[in-house]
Amino acid sequence: MFAIAKPRLNAIVLAIVAAALAASVFACTPRVERRGNIPDPDILRSIEPGVSSRDEIAELLGSPSSVATFGETFGEETWYYIASRTERFAFYAPKVVDQQVVAIAFDDIGMVRSVRLYGLSDARGIEPLERTTPTGGKQLTILQQLLGNLGNFGRTRPPQ
Repeated sequence: MFAIAKPRLNAIVLAIVAAALAASVFACTPRVERRGNIPDPDILRSIEPGVSSRDEIAELLGSPSSVATFGETFGEETWYYIASRTERFAFYAPKVVDQQVVAIAFDDIGMVRSVRLYGLSDARGIEPLERTTPTGGKQLTILQQLLGNLGNFGRTRPPQ
């Protein structure tokens, strides 16, 4: 058999333990993801309601993350610039740790009506409904589905 010197064996064991410890520490480090883009605050301060137009906003800020066509009044359009930062630990679901939304509303002639900023504290949770839509037809068991096709193979269909 191979004889490994005691000091060399201790060094190998120490390296394995150090690698396992490092792997466990790095496995618990959160993975941070950033999505979206929030415009520079100086640019947002330069936007004036009643003065700035939709075209100027598109030139300053680029295209929005989302557009809502229904507002408080008919014909109002709101552009949303959305950014979020999430952290994910190991296999757990991601958690939103920061979110910012800039909402720019336009009137019916395309002029800025208002500029609003929202943070994570302004967000509201929703409860999705657990209902299902009923479908037509009959419920078949697995056995009925398997046996229902016997005899249907090899049959030619008449032309339609």
